[in-house]
Amino acid sequence: MKQEVQKTNVARLLDVAGIPYSLVPYQVDESDLAAAHVAEQLGEPLEQVFKTLVLRGDKNGIFVCVMPGDMEIDLKVAARISGNKSCDMLHMKELLPTTGYIRGGCSPIGMKKLFPTYIYESCLLYDYIYVSAGIRGLQLKIAPQDLIDFVGAGIYPL
Repeated sequence: MKQEVQKTNVARLLDVAGIPYSLVPYQVDESDLAAAHVAEQLGEPLEQVFKTLVLRGDKNGIFVCVMPGDMEIDLKVAARISGNKSCDMLHMKELLPTTGYIRGGCSPIGMKKLFPTYIYESCLLYDYIYVSAGIRGLQLKIAPQDLIDFVGAGIYPL
């Protein structure tokens, strides 16, 4: 018997916008919230499972980078693409009050505010990518261009 997948706020927002997607559950490991674990659970290539990182720039405040699970954030590049001189990852304790999401369940869709969002250009190589559906244990399978259009994301590197 197939487990009923609970719709998240992310799914409801996409439904209202008429954007096609799939919700894909996976087994959460609280000690390993890395994208590699998620990709392994989904049976998908790591470079197709994107992570959502929230940063704070010295000039423009909060912004979001969505990048493949096999990449590490380059803070110099992140600062440059967001119009900042420097930036840092948002502190863990600030993530929930700022975005409405917890670590391991942070989606680029449906944050408390629409923050400037930048997605890595390799997303365009795929028919679909995965991003968090807004809770741990649930991924959103979506066409990259639909995600880009919905959140108004910029593509990087520029």
